[in-house]
Amino acid sequence: MITIDAERFKALLFDLDGVVTQTASIHARAWKRTFDEYLAQRAARSSAPFVPFDLETDYRRYVDGKPRLAGALSFLTSRGIDMPTGKPGDQAEEATVHGLAACKDHYFVGLLAREGVQVCAKSSPGGPQVRPALSRRLV
Repeated sequence: MITIDAERFKALLFDLDGVVTQTASIHARAWKRTFDEYLAQRAARSSAPFVPFDLETDYRRYVDGKPRLAGALSFLTSRGIDMPTGKPGDQAEEATVHGLAACKDHYFVGLLAREGVQVCAKSSPGGPQVRPALSRRLV
């Protein structure tokens, strides 16, 4: 186990997913809606069948744990889809990877607003050791 002397720091930064909050399922559902809408529109414009984004295989294999753009590109590549990267600030309606990422973010924020976020239980890794120190010293 690694011990961190909290007295030496003014702040602690965490990757919140899986450490303090449980939002992975919300991210996955936002990606599913985003990709399914894109794939359905793409199928409607061509003779290709609509094959939905699968939460178990596609999300875990191509998206989970990767930075947003890398995950989107990984999934699109797995389907043989070549999409322009675009640029930061592209809107959700734009057919670019940045546009898809903006669309996913829109759905993610909506899900968070409607459902809230689950805080990790004390039994989660780091929970019993980290949370009391944070509440005593930093929060």
